[in-house]
Amino acid sequence: MTLKELQKQVVGLNEEVTLYDGSQTRYIYFDNAASTPTLLPVMEKVNEFCKWYSNVHRGSGFKSQLSSWVFEDARNIIGRFVGADDSSAVIFCKNTTEAINKLAWRFQCPMIKAMGKDADKPVILTSIMEHHSNELPWRKVGKVVHVEINSDGTVNSSDLYVKLKKYKGKICLVAISGASNVTGYINPIHEYARKAHEIGAQIAVDAAQLAPHRPINIKSKNDPQHIDYLAFSAHKMYAPYGIGVLVTDRSLFEHGDPDYVGGGTVDIVDLESAYWKDLPEREEAGTPDIVGVVALAKAIKLIEEVGFDSIIMHESELTAYALDKLNAMPEVIIYGDKDSKNAPNRLGVISLNVKDMDHALVSAILSYEGGIGVRNGCFCAHPYVKCLLGVTPEQAKEVEKHILARDRSTIPGTFRISFGLYNTKEEIDHFCKVLAMVISKTYKGKYLVDKERGEYYPEGFSTDFSKFFTL
Repeated sequence: MTLKELQKQVVGLNEEVTLYDGSQTRYIYFDNAASTPTLLPVMEKVNEFCKWYSNVHRGSGFKSQLSSWVFEDARNIIGRFVGADDSSAVIFCKNTTEAINKLAWRFQCPMIKAMGKDADKPVILTSIMEHHSNELPWRKVGKVVHVEINSDGTVNSSDLYVKLKKYKGKICLVAISGASNVTGYINPIHEYARKAHEIGAQIAVDAAQLAPHRPINIKSKNDPQHIDYLAFSAHKMYAPYGIGVLVTDRSLFEHGDPDYVGGGTVDIVDLESAYWKDLPEREEAGTPDIVGVVALAKAIKLIEEVGFDSIIMHESELTAYALDKLNAMPEVIIYGDKDSKNAPNRLGVISLNVKDMDHALVSAILSYEGGIGVRNGCFCAHPYVKCLLGVTPEQAKEVEKHILARDRSTIPGTFRISFGLYNTKEEIDHFCKVLAMVISKTYKGKYLVDKERGEYYPEGFSTDFSKFFTL
């Protein structure tokens, strides 16, 4: 299958929505960094499998045996997708956030044990760029030290290397994102892995943004550039059926108790003891999301069939095209790299603001009057976005007071467009046309703000969602 053929098989691609003026328009989805739509072949494969669905493992019936075979075959497909070998285990979770929390819960420092005093705790080195899901879990493990970012929003690699040396003997892990969900920057994860391994530390990569857009090879364990731990989600890979993946060094999970215990995790139980199964079963308590695993495996096969070269070329062209058009709008502020020539070296994730306009208001107008779905706010990366915006500590404290008083209307942020393999230049043209209307203040609605939610809506307008979908 070619990319052009696959682009026509995006579920919901031609759905229409009602605008503020009552007209209908085809919905444009520019929120792929949050979640992607499913692909028709993925949905069809799920429906095909549902005829044979049964619970996995230990069932003697034909459907159970078939489902168990499919489940493990999918695990192998997913492992090969990132270059995992027998030294790694592929553990299924519900998303990247759960995968990282699972890793953090089980993580044992290979050099020192956490003690009561903060000075004696192991150090986890992460960056200000991180999504909250790759920062908050590590606070429970040890002392989190943050690598600074440069003025352009990239990770300051020099600061990372300095801190690796400074905390040598205490750093047990470098936790870094493969790519930013705010600016689309791609981090040199293999170089960071090599530097971490030089001082006896390991590396964990949050690949939620990277995996759908770039090939990943975690490399063999004896390679200095080996990625020890990798987490990603199916819902960003055109298979939004509730599955996340943790690819982990087996040695970390082979001893000790699982974080979740119950059915499927044990070999034998008596009234006083339990004996845990081998990996990965010991870490997948209860009935897994078998359908979600099938969906992800099918999506991966489609991505591999189309080829990352084609995907990268298409998404880079979209990113360059969008940057050129946005750079021609003096009222638009672009955060991160603005140079369209660098599009092949980044993801199609662009965070923006319109001068002197609330990001939430811009997003609302794009939706209600343009039928365009974007995302606004801080994208679960508050420290990073505040740095990009130049928010002072005093300003941050003031916003905090408002939030605690249930007023979210003053939260600083941006609005974000993010491209998938199916988006088009024509969609970007429409986006820029509506954005120009926003800038010129020629939009039609009078917008009110819901302070508690921090969202804008046009006065006198409501949507009956039951006309579009009901259970």
